[in-house]
Amino acid sequence: MQNKIVIFDTTLRDGEQSPGASLTPEEKVKIAKQLAVLGVDIIEAGFPVSSPGDFSAVKLVAQNVKGPVICGLARCTRKDIETCASAIKGAKRSRIHIFIATSDIHMKYKLKKTPEEVLEIAKESVKYARRFTDNVEFSAEDAGRTEFHYLCKVVEVAIGSGATTINIPDTVGYTVPEEFSKLIKNLINSVPNMDKAVLSVHCHNDLGLAVANSLAAVVSGARQIECTINGIGERAGNASLEEIVMTLKTRRKFFNLTYGINTKEIYKTSRLVSSLTSIPVQPNKAIVGSNAFAHEAGIHQDGVLKSKLTYEIMTPQSVGIPRSTLVLGKHSGRHALHKRLIDIGYRLRKNELDTMFQNFKNLADKKKYIFDEDIIALVEEKIEKIPECCSVDYYHISSGSGIIPVATVRLRLSKDKKIKVAQEAANGDGPVDAAYNAIDSLLIKEKVITSRPKLVDYKLHSISVGRDAQGEVITKVDYEGMSFTGRGTSTDIIEASIKSYLNAINRIVYNKNRGRQRRPPL
Repeated sequence: MQNKIVIFDTTLRDGEQSPGASLTPEEKVKIAKQLAVLGVDIIEAGFPVSSPGDFSAVKLVAQNVKGPVICGLARCTRKDIETCASAIKGAKRSRIHIFIATSDIHMKYKLKKTPEEVLEIAKESVKYARRFTDNVEFSAEDAGRTEFHYLCKVVEVAIGSGATTINIPDTVGYTVPEEFSKLIKNLINSVPNMDKAVLSVHCHNDLGLAVANSLAAVVSGARQIECTINGIGERAGNASLEEIVMTLKTRRKFFNLTYGINTKEIYKTSRLVSSLTSIPVQPNKAIVGSNAFAHEAGIHQDGVLKSKLTYEIMTPQSVGIPRSTLVLGKHSGRHALHKRLIDIGYRLRKNELDTMFQNFKNLADKKKYIFDEDIIALVEEKIEKIPECCSVDYYHISSGSGIIPVATVRLRLSKDKKIKVAQEAANGDGPVDAAYNAIDSLLIKEKVITSRPKLVDYKLHSISVGRDAQGEVITKVDYEGMSFTGRGTSTDIIEASIKSYLNAINRIVYNKNRGRQRRPPL
């Protein structure tokens, strides 16, 4: 039995069947190219006969995506198989995936056919598909509720007719891990020609067991797993690719199996699929949710700061997330607050930290989340006042459709109790960018700062209502390896933007003058 798990990604087929997740052909190609970078073995690009759009999408993927096998889905009818073959013929490596229901419920109520008729249809359809490709997958739909001896007969006939992969779907997410594991093991032991095909599983998540059932099947001998990015799909979705792969990676010694996935591309792929399908990832989603590597409890935060192994069984970097986060709230401890203060540019003395921590706890009892801006406000209000070394005296913006934005900014500069007024003009990609460029040039020329701060975040929101509402701008900049946040408000968003940027500059200068970056941690 092979040691490698084949990852069959059906995001573009079963995943797209999620309500509201319709993708254009161009979007399917974009996702498929990223799936190739991720390293999936097979991409099920769609169900070609279902619509002209899906046929076009599968055809485009087959023509433009290199690396993985490109697969199309077809029912056990000649028209479906011919249409599928036509759609995937541009691929360097292709597969036709045919299916027919085999459970008593489906045969009686959906197909209205006898078991003997279904068996014959499966046999002839596999043979017909083999005329177009030597890579044919056969699925016994609703296998999880199919009578076992009949399932064995269907599988044996499909392999005998030329199927190279046999897929056992838990179509309605009905089975539980022990039961599904036993089914796979019994199939391997009972079907005489099972060694002539790869055994695959396709589990749905109606009871929240899709990943568990898939992994249980792998333990029993299945060697292909059909899954989707973010676990999207019909009803409650499919087995989640990222959860399956990271389980195999994290528990490598237990499974002793290999795979071809580049796990560092997982988060990027997840974000792309979420964006193009407009299906958000729930915060507590394993591996790729926003809370997957976030810690709020003080005990957990303290442990993670001492050694990430205490509460993280995998690193965020291993799935392409830059770092884990410490979420500050009422459960957070002194250690986490101290670390966050350092991260945003503050190194407080012990007595200052004591005061700060008490004020932080009082605030945390009043609101769910404590943001960097809240911490900065606490420091300024309770610990220190940030002196203004520079403030806006005058500005003028020239901007409009078809012209390059130009900003003229005049600043009041304060040094050694002396006031100097200086002016600079610059252009930019927009009025705010032009203003920031003018400020940077002026302050470097006047030796207030030595290099341009890097703007890493810019947020604008209204803090009141009506047409004359005040806008608040929050900017975050990196300067010489440290982060600084500024805030500015005005009914004019350009003025608020300038004030916010200068507020961040004042923090840079204050931090430099006070020499906190040279003070050892407390």
